[in-house]
Amino acid sequence: MLFKNENQEFNLPNAQLTYIPSFLNKPEADSLYEVLFNQTNWQHDDITVFGKTYPQPRLTALYSINDQPYSYSNITMHPNPLTHELKNLMLKVNHFTNHKFNTLLLNLYRNGSDSNGWHADNEKELGRNPVIASLSLGAERPFHFKHRTIKEQRHKLLLDHGSLLLMGGEMQHYWVHQIAKTKRIIKPRINLTFRTLI
Repeated sequence: MLFKNENQEFNLPNAQLTYIPSFLNKPEADSLYEVLFNQTNWQHDDITVFGKTYPQPRLTALYSINDQPYSYSNITMHPNPLTHELKNLMLKVNHFTNHKFNTLLLNLYRNGSDSNGWHADNEKELGRNPVIASLSLGAERPFHFKHRTIKEQRHKLLLDHGSLLLMGGEMQHYWVHQIAKTKRIIKPRINLTFRTLI
């Protein structure tokens, strides 16, 4: 099912999912995109999946209010201190969601060949039922998500420039999500995922 881009809270089994398409207005989103694209300390790590190691199909960066590392898929990232722009953005997201995020994982999808395969954000550092806030900047990409056991629960949502997606409840236990590759020629997209490491 393809959901429309409008403010909505989805009625899904075993999940809390809310989408706000205009969390940032266009001038705010445009300005932040330019700053992050040009000034972020992007890194290109190798990733290990099912015993195979290959270059991760996107660039990443980790920022935090502390020095706590974050590990996934045999990658351990050490955070940079929050920049002025990211600190203000985290305050805004914390206030809006009434949640205290402390870490930001950024992804740069340079073109349609960059992707993020099926996965759940279920690392132990995130706690049992983590809340994840995902801010999208740049090119629109579809967010695919599916239930692990209910086959008809398979959906996608187009993520707008400046939009915020909130995942909570039991979602990381029962659902997986991805940003799939596409052969379309598209411009870069930056995704900022707000997390609380415990």
